[in-house]
Amino acid sequence: MATPKKGRNASAQSKPGRSLALILIAIAALTGGMFASGHTKPRLGIDLAGGTSITLRAVPEAGNEAAINKTNMDTAVSIMERRVNGLGVSESEVQTQGRENIIVNIPKGTNSEQARKQVGTTAKLYFRPVIATEIAGGQGTASPSPSPTGSPTDKPSGKATDKPEATDKGSASPSASPTTQGRAVTDALKADATPSASASDKGDKASPSPSGSGGTAEGDANALQAKYAKLDCTDEKTRSSVGDGVKASEPTLACGKNAQGQWQKYILGPAEVDGTDVDKAQAVLNTQTGAGWTVTMDFTDAGAKKFADITGKLAQNQSPQNQFAIVLDGDVVSDPYVRQALTGGNAEISGNFNQQSAQDLSNMLSYGALPLTFKVDSMTTVTAALGGDQLQAGLIAGAIGLALVVIYLLAYYRGLSFIAILSLLVSAALTYTLMSLLGPAIGFALNLPAVCGAIVAIGITADSFIVYFERVRDEIREGRSLRPAVERAWPRARRTILVSDFVSFLAAAVLFIVTVGKVQGFAFTLGLTTLLDVVVVFLFTKPLLTLMARRPFFANGHKWSGLDPKSLGAQPPLRRTRRPSAPVETKEA
Repeated sequence: MATPKKGRNASAQSKPGRSLALILIAIAALTGGMFASGHTKPRLGIDLAGGTSITLRAVPEAGNEAAINKTNMDTAVSIMERRVNGLGVSESEVQTQGRENIIVNIPKGTNSEQARKQVGTTAKLYFRPVIATEIAGGQGTASPSPSPTGSPTDKPSGKATDKPEATDKGSASPSASPTTQGRAVTDALKADATPSASASDKGDKASPSPSGSGGTAEGDANALQAKYAKLDCTDEKTRSSVGDGVKASEPTLACGKNAQGQWQKYILGPAEVDGTDVDKAQAVLNTQTGAGWTVTMDFTDAGAKKFADITGKLAQNQSPQNQFAIVLDGDVVSDPYVRQALTGGNAEISGNFNQQSAQDLSNMLSYGALPLTFKVDSMTTVTAALGGDQLQAGLIAGAIGLALVVIYLLAYYRGLSFIAILSLLVSAALTYTLMSLLGPAIGFALNLPAVCGAIVAIGITADSFIVYFERVRDEIREGRSLRPAVERAWPRARRTILVSDFVSFLAAAVLFIVTVGKVQGFAFTLGLTTLLDVVVVFLFTKPLLTLMARRPFFANGHKWSGLDPKSLGAQPPLRRTRRPSAPVETKEA
């Protein structure tokens, strides 16, 4: 039985080059991927790279002050985090402060500008029927816009072609007298003012007051038309206030840009579908119809039914009342028209989108609307000067610690320190390349606590080498030669290393789960380097020591090798001092 075991050990000792080749190939592949992706440096957190700190204050809507509560604030924090992370901005911090404030820290880097624009955006989406629209010019009368050019490709089959296509909005060219137009608008407003369980109202009930009497409804309609006639959408201050305090169940005014970049104003009916009915949104480059970048939306089951109902009603009307406006935070982003009910359960927003604006909109719609309206109280720029000074101090401390470890290895292990230093370099190369690649892959960013975790990992890695070296030296003290000592020491050292690294990894995992913010960077780095320690010891340190054991410098126990039997106090082999108690033939047998 002993002979096959020796054969297996010999075979294992004869092929350490495979493990070394494997880890070198892994390093080469990671390095190549790092340069190919263009991310040759780890991404830095806000404390090292600088960034922006934004203070947002929740603003209650009229008659709904109780909406500012812990539940809605926590929901807003969660949505803001998902929006920022959806843009690939890592190490952002979103947390509440007091009862009505939210602090957002966004590190400088890719997409940070878009993140700053999105964190406080309410992203309330409504589908409202268009009652009247015209080019905004300050003064004018309600006049329906002409039929949009082109024809929709909508078919109620539920496929991609079922999506309404927003067409260019032309200038106002009334086809009837102002009196006739005004009467048509009044009739449409009175019809839309009838109380109904509007799908777009989350908590508000439709106000029954407009339908209480014909005079009241007509008076409200006339008042809205008067405001519409005076509405100047070219004025930024006017645009920002239009529609304020209007419930989803009420008609409203709105502004939006047409395909020619002109401001257009609208009278819109009560909302029929809202953003909560959108299940998924995605930015898509539409090359088939030439619409450019669009945002596709898939509705929930309930939303699909509501959308089919409203498009079925609008298809029976004349332009512009066969159009519906897609209103995001009070701005009309598209006003497509329909000819028949759309039952496919999806829709498409198209207009003056580029890739970035389409992705921004789809990101906000995908992660939901904020339950509250927020105003920016302050926005400050955070410089990286303080973090840079702390990083420099941390790197100096790490360099001193590493130098002390190397000095200790050289003084105590001599020739074996060559293997330990090479192992540390391999571990450093793997850590650096992985951190550089994990930045764009999962949004990992290096902050000060993460640097501390990497420094702590130096001691963990060095400890694994020391455990193995001491096991080998113990075998030599018992009188064994180097090559069998290397193999016999490995199983016991392996168990000790695995147990030690498992405890470190478990501590890092628990710390990562129970903490938030920057402390997670420390835990993540500690866990990553602990896993790399196992890889390096198994695939590099042990195979390299096996190869070095075949060299005369180590095998013969040179006094500078760190494995000199005399300096280690090795005892003569027991078999040489033991007197034979049986004939030679019996011993050999």
